[in-house]
Amino acid sequence: MNVAIVGTGVIGGSVGLAARRRLGATVRGSGPEAPRALERGAIDVACATLREAVEDADVAFVATPLGVIEETVDAVLAAAGADCVVSDVGSTKTAVVAGRDDERFVGGHPLAGSEAAGIEHAREDLFADAVWYLTPTARTSGVLYERLHRVLAGLGARPAAIDPDVHDRLMAAVSHLPHVLANVLVAQAIRAVDDGETIPATGPSFRDATRVAGANPALWPDILLGNRDALLAQLDETIARLTDVRAALAAGDRAAVTAFQEQAHAERRALLETHLGAGPTRELRIAVPNRPGVIADVALHLGRAGINISDLSLAPSPDNTQGEVGVFVPEADAERACEIIDGMGLHAT
Repeated sequence: MNVAIVGTGVIGGSVGLAARRRLGATVRGSGPEAPRALERGAIDVACATLREAVEDADVAFVATPLGVIEETVDAVLAAAGADCVVSDVGSTKTAVVAGRDDERFVGGHPLAGSEAAGIEHAREDLFADAVWYLTPTARTSGVLYERLHRVLAGLGARPAAIDPDVHDRLMAAVSHLPHVLANVLVAQAIRAVDDGETIPATGPSFRDATRVAGANPALWPDILLGNRDALLAQLDETIARLTDVRAALAAGDRAAVTAFQEQAHAERRALLETHLGAGPTRELRIAVPNRPGVIADVALHLGRAGINISDLSLAPSPDNTQGEVGVFVPEADAERACEIIDGMGLHAT
């Protein structure tokens, strides 16, 4: 397998390390850090141009900074072959997906990384058991989507289909808002002492809450601005909630403050329970027509229901008019998955 990586920083370099060592792939890379990526063993060939990197590639990953990711995806699609699946690793998805109507492109976002940047921080195991979001569309080629899904699973990740707008709302809530709040918390801590006073030691709760404060100033402005609509909505809701708790505190309303804390306790437990191990899996076989987007449609329907596909296979019929898709889902979700698939006008066994 030939893998191309355009942008060999911490994410692109980690893709290269994992692809070479776990998949036995030949990896070509381009970008400013490509020579160092070659020294690190993250790529086999350091290419002078993007076009050279994607030549003969089966899979191409765009891992450039978010501010140039859209134009880079377009350039890769223009240079890549007709049978090359192209994906990106950007942390916002709506804009990049909406502007690309090509069956070869599948937006992606691995929930893995580091506050540190650069190829020197790349790791082969960076994606081990990490969710890797994929945003297929009605135009996505089923064959190419299956290839990308298998490659990501081979890197150690857990691919999961999601709608681009849902992805961006979710990231605004669980990633981008926490970064903004961490910045605010460290600013308030610094200003909590008078001039000349020594800043006291902080406890683990403060350190945990502010771990991401000020992370990678060269990268994060593009992320926050790139998802500004969803982030603004989350900030508005945060301000409303803070206003409510402030009113309860000002009124000395113990019942309201207690309810505020109890609700947070229950909701945190619910969040943790969603990440418990899925246990055994079951393979469902689905007969599908040969039309663009049908595999993406199945993946997205199951993803919207919170049912993860741990593995995926596609077997076309001899006349190529239809095919059979095999999806592995948690045993506990199998019956519900069958009902969802039947509701799509397909049949799962």
